[in-house]
Amino acid sequence: MTLSFRSRIEHASAPWVERLDALPRAVSLGVLLLLLAVGILGPSPWSGVAFLVVAVFVSWLLFLTWQRLTLPERLLRVAVLTLVVAVSIVELAPS
Repeated sequence: MTLSFRSRIEHASAPWVERLDALPRAVSLGVLLLLLAVGILGPSPWSGVAFLVVAVFVSWLLFLTWQRLTLPERLLRVAVLTLVVAVSIVELAPS
């Protein structure tokens, strides 16, 4: 029996989610805030990369939690992801 794409991603993500859950919340929040600070205050190519890392992380969490979210929660998270991707594109695009 072959697993669906979602099931394979959830299975592969399980150890990473457990590691993330084992960390103190202050550490994971601190890393996220550090990436956002680099994205806001850093020079142009590095700020785009920092925002892109945040976008990948947010999209991974969004994919894992999509089925459990209500419509307003989905819309808000998609809006945040869209904003982060847009900022990373603006920062990475040559002027």
